[in-house]
Amino acid sequence: MDQHSTRSLTHVLPDFRNQNGYLEFCLDHAAENLGKYKSISDIQNDLAKINVYPHMNMLEPVRNLSFLEEKNISRQDYIKAWRNIVEGRVFTEHAAAGEATRLKLSTKYLINIPKNQSVKKIADMLSQEKGHHITEEMVRKELFCDPADLLPICLGVRHMLQLSYDIIKLATLMGYSPKAVLSKQKMLVILNEATADIIMDKFIRHQFYGFSYRNVMFMIQKSFHGINMNEKEVFYDKTSPLRLHNHGHIAISQTLPCQIFYMEPHGGRRFLSDDEFAAILKTTQIKISYNIEDLDYLTGAIDDNTLAFAIQKGEQGYDMVMEVLPNNPMAPQKGGMAAFDPILGKDVMIESFQLDGIKNHQIKFLNKNVNYFPNPYTAWSAVKKHGLKLHPVVKDGYLYYQPVIGDINFLVKTAIFIRKNASPIKAWKSPATTPAAINCMRRQDLQKGFKELAGQFIHFQ
Repeated sequence: MDQHSTRSLTHVLPDFRNQNGYLEFCLDHAAENLGKYKSISDIQNDLAKINVYPHMNMLEPVRNLSFLEEKNISRQDYIKAWRNIVEGRVFTEHAAAGEATRLKLSTKYLINIPKNQSVKKIADMLSQEKGHHITEEMVRKELFCDPADLLPICLGVRHMLQLSYDIIKLATLMGYSPKAVLSKQKMLVILNEATADIIMDKFIRHQFYGFSYRNVMFMIQKSFHGINMNEKEVFYDKTSPLRLHNHGHIAISQTLPCQIFYMEPHGGRRFLSDDEFAAILKTTQIKISYNIEDLDYLTGAIDDNTLAFAIQKGEQGYDMVMEVLPNNPMAPQKGGMAAFDPILGKDVMIESFQLDGIKNHQIKFLNKNVNYFPNPYTAWSAVKKHGLKLHPVVKDGYLYYQPVIGDINFLVKTAIFIRKNASPIKAWKSPATTPAAINCMRRQDLQKGFKELAGQFIHFQ
């Protein structure tokens, strides 16, 4: 691999020890790479070229796409995956910092359908989104139940309960004590500054959903002011809105000391050094990054097939496993693209905002945004050493950065795979997918024993 080419895709971070160092690095990056522009609007007009993938003109179709087929996963592969779960060697990461901006609600974790939504509200939001009138009757035809009939629990609590529910089922099936298995699970929950205290209070009041508070870690993703320009000089403008720096900043923050902490049962916090967190990762076989808006998760927090497949890949030397879907040729979508980079000599995943000049129909395989990290310490240490590329974005007239977690594929050996019978990802991102979200929650509520499990931790009024 050409070292100069690698440097064009990643940035070596300075040896900073806190978020202030990260901020200084972003400012230095803006001064060095964007200082030739006279204004933020000039940067905004040229963003497509600024962010374009360096080897765009040389990209070729994916060469080494892996195929996930159940027939290639043996009984022993499944048993190995299940044992990793029950023995506490699967580390789960739950990204719950995002705001429901398009839904015009607060933090996604806290959305409580029976309290926040009604058929009328959904119809009104769909009408606004689609640009034509959607009646309440039209909405009702899409729903399995009235929103008020769902269990009155928020999306994030549903997310945590489903993981507990599925692990209890697995432990029972394998003859283990569910309580003992839950106590071994290690996880990191990423929150935002605005609602972190509310969510952590729910964990305490809900007895950590059966998990051990000693193994449930939290990290609060910081938000930052935007960068402004004054005669080519760049500076943080404290009058600008505070914004998160995308999910890649989560990966960077995990390599810093005193970002991750345990919450004690009575509210105290114990922060971890970077070495302490690294030591925890070394005790695990694989890390799974979950997204709070994934609707498939609500009835299946454990994907046996992908977990077994990813562990297989880890044994073959891969440190990251990414899933793609075939683009619909009749209605091609924009998204992250898998391709072969002949300069790097490997298949890569490229973010959509880097694809200047690429039309939707030219994207054959779309990133599903599901990431598995076999041997998770390897990816963590690669990010600590090299950092992630700082892609600029302009919002509300100010410059921010949007490092992406998917860029870890440039740092470690990555397997890109597709299922034999691939289906589109179901995610709750906008009013258009609210009916689907309600239907998935209804299916979740109807799982045998789910309501009873929820009742062990939550007092329904």
